[in-house]
Amino acid sequence: MSTPTLKPEPADLHSPGAPPSAGPIVFWRVEGSLADLAAVRSVAYFTWNAQSFAERWTRRGGLAALALARPGLFLAHKRFATRVLHTLLRGVTRDRLDLLGEEYFEYVLKPQLKSAGVEKLKERIAAGDRIVLVSQGLDVVMRPLARFLGVDRILTNRLEFRDGVATGRLLAPMISPRGAFALLLEGAADGRVAPEKVARSLKKSRRKLVTPELLAALAEPSARQKPTGLVPIVLTDHKEPEAPLSVRETLRGKHLMLIGVTGFIGKVWLAQILTEVPDVGKIYLLIRRQRSTTSARRFEKIAQESPVFEPLNIRHGDGFGKFLAERVEVVEGDLGRADLGMDDATRKRLGAQLDLVVNSSGLTDFNPDLREALEGNVAAPMHLLEFIRASDHAALLHLSTCYVVGKRDGRVREEAYPNYTPAGVADFNAEHEWKSLDETIRNVEARAESPEMTAALRRQALGRRSDPSKFPADEVDNVLRRNRQRWIRNRLTRVGMRRAQRLGWPNTYTLTKSMAESMLITRGAGLPIAIVRPSIVETSTDFPFVGWNEGINTSAPLSYLLGTYFRQLPTNPRKCLDVIPVDMVCRGMTLIAAALIRRRHLRVYQLATSASNPCNMGRSIELTGLAHRKHYRAQQGLEHWLRLRFDTIPVSKSRYQKMSVPAQKAVVSRINRVASLLQFKQPLIRQERDLGRVEKLIELYEPFILHNEQVFEAEHVQLLSEALPENERAAFGFDANVVDWWEYWINVHIPALRKWCYPLIEGRAIEAPPKRSVQFDAIAVQNDHAVHNDHAVHNDPDDSVTPAASQN
Repeated sequence: MSTPTLKPEPADLHSPGAPPSAGPIVFWRVEGSLADLAAVRSVAYFTWNAQSFAERWTRRGGLAALALARPGLFLAHKRFATRVLHTLLRGVTRDRLDLLGEEYFEYVLKPQLKSAGVEKLKERIAAGDRIVLVSQGLDVVMRPLARFLGVDRILTNRLEFRDGVATGRLLAPMISPRGAFALLLEGAADGRVAPEKVARSLKKSRRKLVTPELLAALAEPSARQKPTGLVPIVLTDHKEPEAPLSVRETLRGKHLMLIGVTGFIGKVWLAQILTEVPDVGKIYLLIRRQRSTTSARRFEKIAQESPVFEPLNIRHGDGFGKFLAERVEVVEGDLGRADLGMDDATRKRLGAQLDLVVNSSGLTDFNPDLREALEGNVAAPMHLLEFIRASDHAALLHLSTCYVVGKRDGRVREEAYPNYTPAGVADFNAEHEWKSLDETIRNVEARAESPEMTAALRRQALGRRSDPSKFPADEVDNVLRRNRQRWIRNRLTRVGMRRAQRLGWPNTYTLTKSMAESMLITRGAGLPIAIVRPSIVETSTDFPFVGWNEGINTSAPLSYLLGTYFRQLPTNPRKCLDVIPVDMVCRGMTLIAAALIRRRHLRVYQLATSASNPCNMGRSIELTGLAHRKHYRAQQGLEHWLRLRFDTIPVSKSRYQKMSVPAQKAVVSRINRVASLLQFKQPLIRQERDLGRVEKLIELYEPFILHNEQVFEAEHVQLLSEALPENERAAFGFDANVVDWWEYWINVHIPALRKWCYPLIEGRAIEAPPKRSVQFDAIAVQNDHAVHNDHAVHNDPDDSVTPAASQN
């Protein structure tokens, strides 16, 4: 299937800064006037920088063979010789050629530009001429040159692509190489050429192309073309178009409660609501007290330090704190308690006032302690559900994850069923499963306190010294207590993971999220509830600014690994890595919130990109490598020079095991064992430990990069988006097609991870922005009497930033 060729409409060819009534169209030949450009050099550069080592040497061999045959071919037929040259690029992706074209211009061609020709060109631009650059070079090289010179249009050679991969054929019209007479005039600074000569280079009849305008219509913009709107919405299943839905009108004066504001999604959604719907009634923030830190102080710290709120701070200036005080009210509470940690008066007041509750909290580790997973992902939503049931008219928007589908292939529809299991267990019941897991937890805790286990743990605490009298009693007891807690935690982590995999989920996280969905459906029948499933939530594209991310999320550890010397990632290249920007998720949440308040919502909404704008694992891996390459290419030093030559490639699981980390770890382990037997210091103990960490990381992410080809539909939210009035579509519209993955991965996502996430992986501090001066004296903190008692302190769901597989 051929990739759509996006031919722009003939545009007004005026250069930036030129007056609207620009001058004549002028064709300017690049070769000779601006640079001594030969097609062979750029093609050689592209072949030299292919993705894999084998591919590089294969293409270099082809280039060497062509170097011998090219003189004869060129003398016999210049156009045929040019076509043969570009067959060497067969199989190279458009993504790689776009990046290498920019790189070739920046580091090779730009330093060689002829100053006289550049000055002459700028004179003609200043005089109002509408310049069209003409070159025998490829468009991937000429586009950055044209943008550098301030030229809008180019007429160059272009490769044909199918599914984003070059076929090796040049598209018509093709620019012929210059002849021998033109080479004699190579030093001329004035590159203007007559339209007739351009037509002759294109092998076009001058009778058909008698005017510069007709020739210029063949030119393309110098800006990189972005495919948009390729997948239309088609209504099926007798669905009718949505009635108009105004988000601002719906949310005006409404009272909302957000749970999870300390998380990645929660902060962005709050800032987006305050920015786009400033006349919202009141937003209550349910935040747990953290030891000696009150909930108000926790939010005050976020508002002072988080970059998310900088646009609001700029907008309101010194009045930012006052604006927050008028719109936001902090409520101390705890979803782990049946009463939400609030006194009766506060709970009744909120129950009467609230129009919507948004729950973006939850524990998002892949395989946590089963106790924490059940408390954060199952018990908390059930407590919240009872609050919704007791309220006057509040609706619930609950964030789950697309990956509750588990180990299943194919297209995933926006549906939810009670007591669902991916493995199709007929007698599964989520309520019974919860009770069974709770009983398992009690049994494990009881076993940890048994005399036999206590004796074993005490022996472990004492180590080789069996005489307890040599240690202080309190020290032994402290070590024993820590060992017991570690044993319980490890045991319950394994129990949760094994149970999840037996039922068809990849990990405890997706098991508990799916259990919560099942019980929301059964227990919440008749209540206004919408389950929202984001896919893998990543860096923002627009709001609060381009390139915001936070914490160590899904792609951060993997992309960091791909920026090292790691070469072979076990994956299915066809599998979609369903990534969605966080601001797009928040726009979708706001749309669904408005539909909930209007009571025109559906049960399930998926916020994903794989159905309408897919990006498979093969492309994701290459784009990540190209993003790292762009960074390392701009650095100095041998380390960076080496790293940019190590591109990770997708491989099968068997090849990974035979030639990558497991095999390397086995060799290193043998070396260390031999050294230990010979009474030498183990020379590679650190390397063995690092390889073990990488192996565990790959195992952790295998369900999401190797197994199960899933495509997540997102039709419901797109239909809501189509119902928006025209003046609200920019702020609240949901359209996955607008994401250009090349631009997003190389210039937005990986640079954002490098700035906000990689320092955490390396144990470095993130460069802290200056604190904003925000006072919250006016913000009321509710429930003073009930919440200031000492609650049990456990992992705060709100503190889980970006999920390992999904959202908050």
